[in-house]
Amino acid sequence: MTLLSDASGARARRGTPLPKDDLVLSVLMPVFNERNTIELILDAVHAVPVRKQVICVDDCSTDGTADILRRLHAEGRIDLLLTHAENRGKGAAIRTALGASSGNVVIVQDGDLEYDPAEWPVLLAPIVDGRADAVFGSRFLGGPHRVLYYWHSMGNRVLTTFSNMMTNLNLTDMETCYKAIRGDLARSLRLSADRFGFEPEVTARLAQAGARIWEVPISYSGRTYAEGKKIGWKDGVAAFWHITRARLTR
Repeated sequence: MTLLSDASGARARRGTPLPKDDLVLSVLMPVFNERNTIELILDAVHAVPVRKQVICVDDCSTDGTADILRRLHAEGRIDLLLTHAENRGKGAAIRTALGASSGNVVIVQDGDLEYDPAEWPVLLAPIVDGRADAVFGSRFLGGPHRVLYYWHSMGNRVLTTFSNMMTNLNLTDMETCYKAIRGDLARSLRLSADRFGFEPEVTARLAQAGARIWEVPISYSGRTYAEGKKIGWKDGVAAFWHITRARLTR
């Protein structure tokens, strides 16, 4: 696998287009108790026609997911499989995957079916064209979505507004999982949030770095708690702390 040199990455950051033939996408997959969906989402990941490095981090799953991941790794469908000895949270799993990544673009992919990898080309286009350093996939820009929880959507909008006030950005969906970021930039960010605080923290760090951020519309097939949704109201409250802390520290 041939990757861009650091010098090439620096030139790309200044606005030079990234040739599609040079693109290597590191797919960062935090996984916790996703035995019913992990193989299906990996099928979708591999269906996208882009050179990729698939990195899965098993965050101490207890439902048999670890055995499935080991089989998929042995079959060559996972390039790098890392494990946590104890459950540390989504943010910690993403940091572990990010630290092991080598692609010139990275993207987070959850182990469920809420986000569709078929939409990666739309997310990658502004980076490949040299227009962006990071691209957020917004669930609130008109893409099709499953109708679910009103208070979740309202909470998301409140958190996004508060984040925007702290970062002076005008995002519509700060909490989105789909954030494609130039690899050199992503690996340079100082990140420490362990759970779902990753989303506001990485947004703040990108703003502090002066990154050129774009938003594109994506679809969203949200799931219910009975179907395995994990984020709760306590994570929403904690997000305010992560946004404030990121604003006060660099």
